[in-house]
Amino acid sequence: MNNARTRFPIHRYLNVENAYFPGFTADGERITFLSSLTGLPQLWQTPAAAPAGASARPRPMWPEQLTFGQNRVMGAWPAPTSSAIVFARDVGGNEKAQLFLLYPERAELVNLTAGHEEAMHTFGCWAHDGSAVYFSANRRDPAIFDIYRLRVDGAGEGGAEAELLWEHDEPGYLVSFTLSPDGRYLAFSRMQASFEHDLFELELESGEARRLSEGNAEARYYELNYAPGEGGARRTLYLLTDLESDFLHLRSLRPATMEWETLFAPEWDVEMLAVAPTGRYLAVAVNMEGAGRLELLDMGMGMARPGPNLGAIGAGSDEETGEKPPGKPASDPRAVRAVPGMVASRITFSPDGGRVAFAYTAATRTYDVYVWDIESDDLYPVTGSGHGGLPLSSFVAPELVRYPSFDGREIPAWFYKPSAHEGDAERALPVVIIVHGGPESQFRPYFHAIAQYLVASGYAVFAPNVRGSTGYGKRYSHLDDVEKRMDSVADLAEGARWLAEQPEVDGECIAVYGGSYGGFMVLSAITTYPDLWAAAVDIVGISNFVTFLENTSDYRRGHRESEYGSLEQDREFLESIAPIDHLDAVETPLMVIHGANDPRVPLSEAEQLVAALEARDVPVEFLVFDDEGHGIVKLKNKLVAYPAVVAFLDKYLRDGGAD
Repeated sequence: MNNARTRFPIHRYLNVENAYFPGFTADGERITFLSSLTGLPQLWQTPAAAPAGASARPRPMWPEQLTFGQNRVMGAWPAPTSSAIVFARDVGGNEKAQLFLLYPERAELVNLTAGHEEAMHTFGCWAHDGSAVYFSANRRDPAIFDIYRLRVDGAGEGGAEAELLWEHDEPGYLVSFTLSPDGRYLAFSRMQASFEHDLFELELESGEARRLSEGNAEARYYELNYAPGEGGARRTLYLLTDLESDFLHLRSLRPATMEWETLFAPEWDVEMLAVAPTGRYLAVAVNMEGAGRLELLDMGMGMARPGPNLGAIGAGSDEETGEKPPGKPASDPRAVRAVPGMVASRITFSPDGGRVAFAYTAATRTYDVYVWDIESDDLYPVTGSGHGGLPLSSFVAPELVRYPSFDGREIPAWFYKPSAHEGDAERALPVVIIVHGGPESQFRPYFHAIAQYLVASGYAVFAPNVRGSTGYGKRYSHLDDVEKRMDSVADLAEGARWLAEQPEVDGECIAVYGGSYGGFMVLSAITTYPDLWAAAVDIVGISNFVTFLENTSDYRRGHRESEYGSLEQDREFLESIAPIDHLDAVETPLMVIHGANDPRVPLSEAEQLVAALEARDVPVEFLVFDDEGHGIVKLKNKLVAYPAVVAFLDKYLRDGGAD
């Protein structure tokens, strides 16, 4: 067994900061963003311009904190005509987002949704003149979202009540709002299920909503934006959709004539879109097997232009290593693969359309906000998140590998291997397999603090994107639907077997770790393939799809049934694969972590599992956090949870098991 230990304590890794979700203020002089700098996501702002006389990689100015308190900020949207900012915040991780209006220059804060604390509010968009905001909320019925407009000019605490614009009659999240240039139409997407969306356009004067999507065609519709300046019958929607495609592509639609046009269609998902206020540029992010690149479409010139060399950002500038800073955009966009990373949260244009702000993270660098000046081709950071005092040279980038599964399908995975420790070069590595949640998700090469700590401690980390993951096309994502659910668990087991065959791996010391749906994968792995695992960690995981669907929040039930199966039609199958009903063979030591306020996977899922394992005398450790929801967000709780996870893994993978 490998008994190497990292030079740095885990709290250093947990104190790595981040900055994401950028937005330009109306004057273009500042950028708002979210950051965990204080240990909890809050709203900040910083100057948008590079400091005068700066070097090739200028140091950002210290930002100004705008929100405070004991609960996280979930998103923020600056007004188009003033200094006002709307932001969303929940309580204790319950995901019942409330909207607040902030005037930073006078520190005035207004609760726009006071009196509706039991409802979930999803911000839509601002009115063009900044006088009102549009949002959706499930105020009438916990399972149904309606559309509201609230005037914010002169609003006071408990003041104007929101106007109900459209009363919905079907379940489904309402997202991706955009207001037409003439203010007459509001377009939005309804997410009935992960891959079943509907596209609507609401005429505000009449209150009539017209469905723009086709019949029963399976498709997703994201990132809706009206083309600036085009109103009336010539109005045009830009959006990302996989209609008639295996991947999300950039297309345009004229609602008046229902004419579609494909504008950008790489053989990967286009996952983000921003439209310049001038209409000249469209900026998109492309997901290439998890790594991300930025592209600019010049609508005036009718051509695409590669964005900055994001791979250079990932490599970064480390005073200890002497690595070169990022410079001009690379002519070959594949340069992103040098140090894999991804564009994160959102892309946004400055009010004059000349600059693009985006957040970026790489396997070896945390989330920061960058600005790309299109005309000068300059790229510079506006935030400088700390890495816990750790040298960037100590971080490891994973290798993208593929392994064969039971049916011959090749499964992609990110494989982190530690640098050789003195005296340990010949010792086989213990491995932690990290399973992503979702299941419509993908493990991507972002900065993963726990993975980096484990690698520095002498573990290898393996992160597969089993069948059902997104990023590889719709067909791949559907390979685990309902009755095919356990095929993805088989992929996970085959990954463990493949690892055991690698000469550098200790096949007797493999653990499986996952959260949310990844927690279900962990529990299914140890019940279906009990001989493969030395330890397991389940964070906010599902132990029984039947009880999960019965107890999850009303607004999520229909959305999840489309993926997992319905209680009405598939109950017998769901019960047959419930991990909690297959614990007899389990001997794998298990750690379970859950938030008491979890609205997605209720605490009862963890409680029933732990009680059943304790009754069988299976080694189980259980942590519950009373002020958390679906995951661990607060630094004070991370400093309890993750050291306990590492101690648990060390006990069973490196210290010889239980005493």
